[in-house]
Amino acid sequence: MSRLTVLDLRGDRSDPRERLPRPDVDLAAARDGVDASLRAVRADGDRALRRLTARFDGVELGDDDPLVVPDAVLREAVEQLDPALRGAIERSAANVRWFHERAAPQAWEEERDGARMGVWFNPIRRAGVYVPAGKSPLPSSAIMAVVPAQIAGVDEIVLCTPPSGVDEDGVRDGWPDRTIMATAALLGVDRVVRVGGAQAVAAMAYGTASVPVCDKVVGPGNLFVSLAKQQLVAEGRIGSDGYAGPTEVAIIADATADARVVASDLVGQAEHDELVTALLITPDEDLVTAVEAALEEEVPATRHRERISTALDGQGTVVLVDDIDHAVEVADAFAAEHLEVQTVDARKVAERVRYAGTTFIGRATPVSLGDYGAGPNHTLPTSGTARFAGGLTTASFLVAVNFLECDDASLAHLAPDVRALAMAEDLPAHWRAVETRFDDAPPALADEAGTAAGDAAGTTPYAAEPT
Repeated sequence: MSRLTVLDLRGDRSDPRERLPRPDVDLAAARDGVDASLRAVRADGDRALRRLTARFDGVELGDDDPLVVPDAVLREAVEQLDPALRGAIERSAANVRWFHERAAPQAWEEERDGARMGVWFNPIRRAGVYVPAGKSPLPSSAIMAVVPAQIAGVDEIVLCTPPSGVDEDGVRDGWPDRTIMATAALLGVDRVVRVGGAQAVAAMAYGTASVPVCDKVVGPGNLFVSLAKQQLVAEGRIGSDGYAGPTEVAIIADATADARVVASDLVGQAEHDELVTALLITPDEDLVTAVEAALEEEVPATRHRERISTALDGQGTVVLVDDIDHAVEVADAFAAEHLEVQTVDARKVAERVRYAGTTFIGRATPVSLGDYGAGPNHTLPTSGTARFAGGLTTASFLVAVNFLECDDASLAHLAPDVRALAMAEDLPAHWRAVETRFDDAPPALADEAGTAAGDAAGTTPYAAEPT
């Protein structure tokens, strides 16, 4: 039984982008649902959040039930946390902090022709973090979003996550997953809100009585969460980390790759969701045969075999290519969220692939390391958006502010070019804004600037405007 669809591109070096697999989703229907949720939250605030939580999460919250998780509930979640798991969370956070401190952009300034200029990086005031908990709770996503925001110096962090928690008997208790709550508390998140889905994104964008307006909303989520972020970015309500939808992996492998390792990596990503795309790019047919055999052992043995089978049947694909050069071309066309390279000289091959959210190099570097806090962020661009966007970083929470400071001499130096370009664009008031600054300047400076500007434009300053 073959679990992977075969796309044979051998002998075909045309752009394969439209032939590569992507999940088949009804975007129009999803957008309609998202729009309805956004409108409801904007109009009714917390009341809408309670209604939508009952509808989508099956949790009834009364008017007196707080949407913001009380500190006592967060402390209890930390107290109940397994010590080994707590240690893993704390070490993961430390690794992510180490990486993102080094990835933070640095302010700079220099002088050029007497003018001082440069860039300041200012933190946003309030960040909204979304942490999924649908098919599986993802405390690791809290780490990935919160830590770089803290390094950036964000004033306040609001974390929204669905009320998917259960008590000791496995019964839904109306609170978020305990591990997510404990992680948020350990990280020092300012506010945890038990709301999920598009309605959570809407609350962080529009603001409600319980959820303050956030400047930027980040974090992975399902299709509805991703579309909500897109819509609210288009409205100018929030900034976002880009399109972080259903996860995906592409693996470039040659005859030296271990088929069981490749199979386990395909299965590992397919475990997330039925919409996962799992792609193997190889010039070696024998490897394909061996990977298929390994999948027949791996898939039935895993807990989420039905979910994995659906993903592999829907988007699991082998792309047969002429050689590794061709594999690099296909990987660039796909622009994977996660790219693994398992080949001879894996580092050299990896360096040639221009587009990927994160590249995992060599047999000993599975995607799982990135998922659980080796250091790089796991909130990454999906659906080919790695062609123009990167993953979440410290810079995601910083606003780059350019600055310029001139004195009279440097203004005079730049004035002729301003004059020439302002007249070429028929925007003479732009030049006038420069010219007026010479009114009280020493005559020699004013004459020099005016003469130079007149020479550049072939006319006298300001009076001879274009008609």
